[in-house]
Amino acid sequence: MSHGHLILGLHAHLPYIRHPEDGDFLEENWLYEAMAETYLPLLRVLNRLETDGVPFRIALSLSPTLVAMLQDELLQERFVGYTERMLELGEREVDRTSGQGSMQTMARSYRDLHETNLREFLDDYERDITRGFDFHYKRGRLEIMATAATHAYLPLYVQHPAALRAQIRVGIEEHTRVFGKAPAGFWLPECGYSPGMEEVLSDHGIRYTIVATHGLIFADNTPESGVYKPTLCKNGLAVFGRDHASSNAVWSEDEGYPSDPAYRDFYRDIGHDLPLDYLGPYLPSGSLRMNTGFKYYRVTGKTNQKLPYDPALAAQRVQEHADNFLYLLSKRIKRLSSLMETPPTLTAPFDAELFGHWWYEGPKWLEAVVRGIAQNDSVSLVSPSEYLKAYPTHQTATPSFSSWGTKGYSEVWLDGSNDWVYRHVHKAAERMYELVERYPDESGLRQRALAQAAREALLSQASDWPFIMRAGTAVPYAVRRVKDHVANVAHVYDALSRGNIGTEWLTRVERQHKLFPNLDYRIFGWNGDKDPFSARLPQVKGPKTDS
Repeated sequence: MSHGHLILGLHAHLPYIRHPEDGDFLEENWLYEAMAETYLPLLRVLNRLETDGVPFRIALSLSPTLVAMLQDELLQERFVGYTERMLELGEREVDRTSGQGSMQTMARSYRDLHETNLREFLDDYERDITRGFDFHYKRGRLEIMATAATHAYLPLYVQHPAALRAQIRVGIEEHTRVFGKAPAGFWLPECGYSPGMEEVLSDHGIRYTIVATHGLIFADNTPESGVYKPTLCKNGLAVFGRDHASSNAVWSEDEGYPSDPAYRDFYRDIGHDLPLDYLGPYLPSGSLRMNTGFKYYRVTGKTNQKLPYDPALAAQRVQEHADNFLYLLSKRIKRLSSLMETPPTLTAPFDAELFGHWWYEGPKWLEAVVRGIAQNDSVSLVSPSEYLKAYPTHQTATPSFSSWGTKGYSEVWLDGSNDWVYRHVHKAAERMYELVERYPDESGLRQRALAQAAREALLSQASDWPFIMRAGTAVPYAVRRVKDHVANVAHVYDALSRGNIGTEWLTRVERQHKLFPNLDYRIFGWNGDKDPFSARLPQVKGPKTDS
């Protein structure tokens, strides 16, 4: 029997970016890169583990906006085109690097990656890779959590409870629609938590969530076991605290494994190095320089002083780092188990895109860790639900306001670079409350317009837009998206006030933002007293408290 457990969590999310009006849209490549470099490679890891009979349990969240894009026929077709272009570029790169040793080895591996991606995408998943994740979900290997509808940073909406509940409710309903069953857990975007949110989660049948380390450590009733055991809110919602040491081993920019000089450098890419007349056919508009994924150098020196990538050295380092992670994990668990009545549990959540996209060797490291744990007597992988079933009694405590990210208290999503956003998105939400009150039971064209206004209000709340503004990347696009969504809500508001809804405008916006097919605009109608959708809520019995 193991001395303790590891909850390994992956959070997969991208903002909803779909532009049918433009066949070569730069930001859509964020999706295609993530599919090619993270999601499909991760599925290959899961499939190999399944084939080899290696037991594993991984918690995963797939945001509703990401799922909507993965299941969108237009974007699926465009991914095929993207992959075919990258495959052609791979063939040219194999020729260009002829006789260059490790560089040609890498060129061949990139070509093979896109060839495998295209085959599996078309043949194995029939263009919908959510089927791959659902397979492992149904097999019990993955535990897929729900998350907020458009990945809103929820603490900034606690003063607008109808908007908060709409984000949570739509996220849960989308999960249930796509995967055929209600979720047990809910991933709080950016680990953003504010006291009182546990009531909304529990009202919607959620059994557990995860918060930042300090969110649990600074709870109103200091947890006796720190973050090594979940606590229960007074309403029974279980809260797991992020284990900083386990996460930092991978997450830290300076100290984490991905910073090792043996690993492939993310930033040195042929998209910025080679002539445009060579790269043109593979770049948006033939001239917008961007990363192609073809990278030949490792994390050494400045941009023009990097050493060539050595795949054999990197593979060796992957195993060393997996062994090191397991050694440190086992050592901590053995020490903690002597101090606790129940086996300690370490919760390590990561952004899924870290594995493969940002950290090229990440999927291989993840696979090595899972295989190592399967042969380790001191630690086992467990899902949050399995843990709560095995150990149902916990201390009662309500976490404190917290997030992950710089300084841990919302700064990334609310500072001088992006604070202007909230007065507009909050106003859009307020207009939705008013529209629901004025039009409580519409059908036909009015119902369509109100539903689209609700979509636009939700899309305006995405945490991605303020995040991009603070990071200083693609800022004009993020600003435009916020303004467009808020303007679309205002357009419906004004059109209904005039009694004149333009079908041409509505049809165009519906086609551009076609997600949440079952969205009921009255989701914004909760008035703080009674949820009009309470009859739909699943009734879930939570764990016990020991206080």
